[in-house]
Amino acid sequence: MLSREELKRWTGTDIVLVLVPGLVGGVVLGCSLMFAVQSRDPDLDFRLISQAAGLVQRYYVDRDAVQSRAMTYGAISGMMNSLGDTGHSRFLSPQMVVEMDELERSKFQGIGAEVQLRAGHVVIVVPMDGSPAQRAGLKAGDIILKVNGQDISGWPLDKVVGQISGPAGTTVTLTVLTPVSDQTRQVTLTRATINIHNVTWQTLPGTKIVHLRVAAMDSSVTNDLRRALAEIKMEKPAAIVLDLRNNPGGLLGQAVEVASQFLKGGNVLLVKNARGQEKPVATQTGGEATRIPLVVLINGGTASGAEIVAGALQDAHRAQLVGDATFGTGTVLKEFKLMDGSALLLAIEEWLTPSGNVIWHKGITPNIVVSLSAGVLPLFPDAEHSMTAAQLQQSHDAQLLRAMDLLAQGEASPAVATRKGR
Repeated sequence: MLSREELKRWTGTDIVLVLVPGLVGGVVLGCSLMFAVQSRDPDLDFRLISQAAGLVQRYYVDRDAVQSRAMTYGAISGMMNSLGDTGHSRFLSPQMVVEMDELERSKFQGIGAEVQLRAGHVVIVVPMDGSPAQRAGLKAGDIILKVNGQDISGWPLDKVVGQISGPAGTTVTLTVLTPVSDQTRQVTLTRATINIHNVTWQTLPGTKIVHLRVAAMDSSVTNDLRRALAEIKMEKPAAIVLDLRNNPGGLLGQAVEVASQFLKGGNVLLVKNARGQEKPVATQTGGEATRIPLVVLINGGTASGAEIVAGALQDAHRAQLVGDATFGTGTVLKEFKLMDGSALLLAIEEWLTPSGNVIWHKGITPNIVVSLSAGVLPLFPDAEHSMTAAQLQQSHDAQLLRAMDLLAQGEASPAVATRKGR
């Protein structure tokens, strides 16, 4: 089970619709607020806020709507929104803080989708493996318009999560817009207890290529991965397809260790602080699969720690990346408690790839862009053990099939990096 502090170091992209808001990013060890950016006239700023609140309290005609705590939270939220760091740095109400603490449990109940607020819309970042959301066909980028028939326009994210979350066995109906196809549909999901299996693998039918899926970067993933790689090597595979699609990330240390299983040396990432200082994070020794030919699958649901892994392998020319551009989460978020139990999550450090490429808001660009057709879901190892080679070829998972072709042709390693500079 993850500790409370570890869970708050999760990255990513915001709210898991299990019961809780927010998996948040990175690892903060011994971090302190060493400096502050000061206003030219902080007293004036506070007086402006106080003056505005006083005018509302005194003159606003709808007296029932004047709630001082709600106004305070609105002001703090506005302060955070002014940073332009949508979906990352943010304000958490006391209830959202309590819900985040519930992530200490090793299993979750809900629909199993991670969401964030983008441009006023509640957007699905990734459905979790084996979740009701995944089985219902919800995909990264889908926009939730209504919950049980209620229009959620303008709702704060915690209110949306509260409406969608619930005990296993109960149902919730979502009205969802898929921007790519501009189609709106209603989906009724039965909430469930969601067990997370972070590492799964399967030798692809008719091949000696192993499909290795890493679903998240929680505290057990490195041990699970090393165990899986030891088993895989006993099968003497010709190559590995490392599948990071719809992986929302997790603990920074685990991301470093996962990348290190495939790298002989060099750096996994650079960490840049608020002063602009950069510190390299080196590859750890003893990787289990540093020589096996490798292709990595990514998509728009690949985020945070998974982006670190993908960027490290790409920059080291260890593997080609196939799929779609990743989500673009690249910060360490630190929780700062406020006096009433609410909190600020602030981005205090930024992650760069070893070559210095920015991940935040930009994502990782694949070497080979391959998108799945509308309505096609990624094929994962759990579904492959009973498939034939012909069924695999008919699966329409164009990303996986392209990775297999590259490996079969001996073209797994890129000749040059495709992204340079910052």
